[in-house]
Amino acid sequence: MEILDYAFMQRALLAAVLVGVTAPAVGIYLVQRRQALMGDGIGHVAMTGVGLGFLLSWSPIWMATLVSVLGAVFMELVRWYARTRGDIALAMLFYGGMAGGVMFINLAPGGSTTNLSSFLFGSLSTVSESDVTAICLLAAFVVLITVGLRRQLFAVSQDEEFARVTGLPVRFLNLLTAVTAAVTVSVAMRVVGLLLVSALMVVPVAAAQQLTRSFAATFAIAVAIGVSVTIGGTVTSYYQDVPPGATIVLLTIAAFIALTALAAPLARRRARALAADRPGGDPAECAIPAGREAADEVGA
Repeated sequence: MEILDYAFMQRALLAAVLVGVTAPAVGIYLVQRRQALMGDGIGHVAMTGVGLGFLLSWSPIWMATLVSVLGAVFMELVRWYARTRGDIALAMLFYGGMAGGVMFINLAPGGSTTNLSSFLFGSLSTVSESDVTAICLLAAFVVLITVGLRRQLFAVSQDEEFARVTGLPVRFLNLLTAVTAAVTVSVAMRVVGLLLVSALMVVPVAAAQQLTRSFAATFAIAVAIGVSVTIGGTVTSYYQDVPPGATIVLLTIAAFIALTALAAPLARRRARALAADRPGGDPAECAIPAGREAADEVGA
């Protein structure tokens, strides 16, 4: 393929695959915890890290990782200890992160807000070899946490009180989830962009949930959707000269709409099949209630 003849596209496609895996892998826990917009908030904070990277002549990806991890820890501390005014503290953190990024990058030698563009919305041509190395290391950390601790993270995401009773370190696992989300933002910012990464965390998971309620199946389908749309968006942006981040997000939303349209007739077919399998002599009150059936499906 012509697209693979160029080194910058090889790097971009590798980064796209890693982003497609890591973003939904973290997003499934954020969706379960009803923190779907956490990635968006961390993306705002990471802008300060990018600006500091330019100012101090350090790698913007590693600096963004450090700052976003600190921001994620602060967000969890606010959630634990500042329930009444926590929204105000988080708002200041998010907007301060944006303002700090703009300020620091303008203070950097030869810096301007145009340098932020590739980090805010993604850019294929700017993915360097050092960026790929950093993305690979960070993605390995994300996969190790989200797959290796999937049972513990799922238990905490579903019911913190039950997880605490069973002896799980709930606060540590919550903090680890937030840190992993922060690392994922740094992984994705070169491909999708800081302002759009949250969509890639949440929408593939929401799309997968249209077809299944099983955690394992939802995880697998969401990752498959994530990889498909990131590769598709990267290839499309190369041939059509369109922004990769916006293209990937639009493809993700299109996948959600398509799966939602597909899920309705599948649900009706499943209901007819269950009704057909029911013995004809059973009275209606013997049928399993819909809520119980759904609960059994989730438990399975």
